[in-house]
Amino acid sequence: MNISFEGKRILVTGAGKGIGRNLALRLSELGGTVVALSRSQEDLDSLVKEDPKIKTVAVDLANWDETKNAVQGVLPIDLLVNNAAMASLAPFVDIKPEVFEVLYNVNVIAVANVSQVVARDMIARKVGGSIVNVSSQASQNALKEHVAYSASKAALDMLTRTMALELGPCNIRVNAVNPTVVLTKMGKLAWSDPEKAREMLSKIPMGRFAEVHEVVDVIVYLLSERSSMVNGITLPVDGGFLAV
Repeated sequence: MNISFEGKRILVTGAGKGIGRNLALRLSELGGTVVALSRSQEDLDSLVKEDPKIKTVAVDLANWDETKNAVQGVLPIDLLVNNAAMASLAPFVDIKPEVFEVLYNVNVIAVANVSQVVARDMIARKVGGSIVNVSSQASQNALKEHVAYSASKAALDMLTRTMALELGPCNIRVNAVNPTVVLTKMGKLAWSDPEKAREMLSKIPMGRFAEVHEVVDVIVYLLSERSSMVNGITLPVDGGFLAV
């Protein structure tokens, strides 16, 4: 399946590390003009060393006004991936209100902020586009000590569906991908304990975690015209975890 993003400007948030970084590199390889957004200038600098064609913007997504101004400064954008996210794990009885605030600011509110700026510009230009939000299997299945993270990703799923409903008439598609544990550098570290990993793997019919490219492949598909009638879905990339 040949996919090209020639002539498309693509914004990827959380592009400094992990899935976002790999996605930015892939989209650039496929001909897109990629704008990589991250809070870490150091990560962005190393990304540009790897691919000098990628443009960058450093901003803290938790700051509404700074983020809005930063995204307005890189318009027009034809395709958007809201990949940036934060996680904080704690038992339900110990969770602090500030944890909810921090996670919702980045995992939900920032997605709305960035998407508003991009969608308004698409509508003004009378062009269609595709927005992909990176959610999680934790949005649809309860996991111990994930209460704030899971709640924020469940909110992101509903934000995705509502955006799809309202933006669909403007030919702007909005979808989410919901991965299981992904073997990024951080993922490998977080799940290096065999006992911890064994419990999660026992719930995945395919018996393994996701590789980064397996999530990137799905996002590329949803951004492309190959998925031109796909709108408003939350697509698991979980080896069957949610089927059990």
